[in-house]
Amino acid sequence: MAKRPKRPDGASSIYLGSDGYWHGRVTVGIRDDGKPDRRHVMSKVSEGEVIKKVRALEKQRDEGKVRKAGRAWTVKAWLLHWVEEIAKPSVRENTYAGYEVAVRVHLVPGVGAHRLDKLEPEHLERFYSRMLANGSKPATAHQAHRTIRTALNHAMRRGHVTRNVATLAVPPRIEEEEVEPYDIEEVQRLLFEAAKLRNSARWSIALALGLRQGEALGLRWADLDTNSGVLRVRKNRLRPKYLHGCGGDCGTKPGYCKKRVRKNEDTASTKSRAGRRVIGVPEELVRLLELHRREQAHERAIAGDDWRESGFVFTSPVGEPLVPSTDYDAWKRLLTDAKVRDGRLHDARHTAATVLLILGVPERVVMQIMGWSSTAMAARYQHVTGGILADVAQRVGGLIWEVAKEPDESGAEGSEASQ
Repeated sequence: MAKRPKRPDGASSIYLGSDGYWHGRVTVGIRDDGKPDRRHVMSKVSEGEVIKKVRALEKQRDEGKVRKAGRAWTVKAWLLHWVEEIAKPSVRENTYAGYEVAVRVHLVPGVGAHRLDKLEPEHLERFYSRMLANGSKPATAHQAHRTIRTALNHAMRRGHVTRNVATLAVPPRIEEEEVEPYDIEEVQRLLFEAAKLRNSARWSIALALGLRQGEALGLRWADLDTNSGVLRVRKNRLRPKYLHGCGGDCGTKPGYCKKRVRKNEDTASTKSRAGRRVIGVPEELVRLLELHRREQAHERAIAGDDWRESGFVFTSPVGEPLVPSTDYDAWKRLLTDAKVRDGRLHDARHTAATVLLILGVPERVVMQIMGWSSTAMAARYQHVTGGILADVAQRVGGLIWEVAKEPDESGAEGSEASQ
């Protein structure tokens, strides 16, 4: 009896085992130790059933969709590995902070027990619904959705999963928040009240130039040239983060520890290349900044040895950079004192962008001033206010009806003259 030819190395095999089951083995790649990665399928039904399973596994292999060999990850294990070992070293600190909250507070408790390769879009959609039912805002659910989508992209590229189910899951709808910028009268009232406060130029910077909070608090005197009337935006003020200096014995959160140790820097580079920019400063604001510089020098003299020289434009009475949360509270008090409707600090940025629209500043210049890398941002920040609409209506009315009137009047005069 002729011997069957030897199968080539790596070829799939199908056979009936002594246990009564049909078995199939498929080589799908190479393991970490360099040996062939052979996957096993089996069926008690028939040889044909195993052939189907073998062909399906071969197709996955050829399409690069076979899960990587080794013990399967849980969602929890992968997310914790991803956020600490992959995301943390490669993204900005504020981005990492957002990822960390989404992972530890929401995703791990919500879907962490699932096997990573068994996670389905429906699991995520039910998880988002539970978040909303428990009081989370749609934007928070969206942040969790974006985070796990990014984490699963890395898992798919490494072969731990064959698809990213987060791209198939539908997150809750976010209603676009309508922003109403402050009008000129409200801006004037805010600046009038701000003039009575420390760091009054801080609010002129926000309302006239539209700097983001972190950009304004990250300004140093070296970034300002009052002779040329220009300001360079380079850094972004970071929210302080602390570690226990007592080893955790105090029983409080790190930020409240009496021996707390700062674990991050005061500033980081702006979040995009477009954010690093040069802005022309109005003469009136230059004068306010020069006055502010003199007031800061006076505070330095009063503080004496307690002064901490940091070079920042806006500081505490002893020279320390302002904390963003303290700055936000000051904005809220300013709105109350000026008897102006409540609003986010970021609404000042919308206001500045809208003023540039009213002034008819070219789009390219607006992008430079605001630090935008895309013209699409103009649609989000420049708002067509009632005053703009009224002005346009008046111009349209003047153009149409003035043009329409002239032929009638000239025709009437012509007929009178002919008589």
